[in-house]
Amino acid sequence: MLEDGLSYPVRGDWIGRVIIGGVLGFLSFLLIPAFALMGYLVRVLETTVAGAEDPPEFEEWGDLLVKGIVATAIALAYTIVPLLVYFVFVFVVLGAGGAIGGDAGALVGSLGAIAALAFLPVLFLVYYAVPAALTAYAARDSAGAAFDVSILRPVLFSTEYLVAVLLPIVVTFVLWIATLVLAFTVVGIVLLPFLQFYGQVAIFRMFGTAFASVSDRVELGGSGTASAAV
Repeated sequence: MLEDGLSYPVRGDWIGRVIIGGVLGFLSFLLIPAFALMGYLVRVLETTVAGAEDPPEFEEWGDLLVKGIVATAIALAYTIVPLLVYFVFVFVVLGAGGAIGGDAGALVGSLGAIAALAFLPVLFLVYYAVPAALTAYAARDSAGAAFDVSILRPVLFSTEYLVAVLLPIVVTFVLWIATLVLAFTVVGIVLLPFLQFYGQVAIFRMFGTAFASVSDRVELGGSGTASAAV
């Protein structure tokens, strides 16, 4: 999976594609380029799940923008809602501990403090769920699929997906080191958006590959069950 993901961005006519992706990344502060770039990454997921071996080209820009906006909304929903619930819970528990006072209040406050330590695990859960949701949306071309538990459950609990989530952390770390090295030179700073685009495409390829693998296994299992029943 790692070798496939790292070689994927430079397959086919990759130079023009990387140039466009890097320029969009550089102009992401204008939002519209950011949405177009996100839409392209969704298309990477879509074509990967469909079985394509080469990256998609930058075309049908209107569709890219729409996909990018929808994908951003999905990612925000998965991020904001859990974090909001988490912060409300922690503040309510801490507030209740202060209001109760005494030993009982101290106990409640301690529970709130322990819950506050769970912030990083909550962030990891968000990071873990978002790629699966985006891939479900890309594969089914439906925003509702991103929240369909029946689609997401087998993916989220699969070894393939766990590996696909952990490998990008390694890739991101390597890219971070490369970014620090490049940042010391003017030429390096110019190259940063293109390197980041390469990394994003490689990572999304890994997510799509894992999703496709699990989906194929689930469908084959379902077909086998149905045939046995007949």
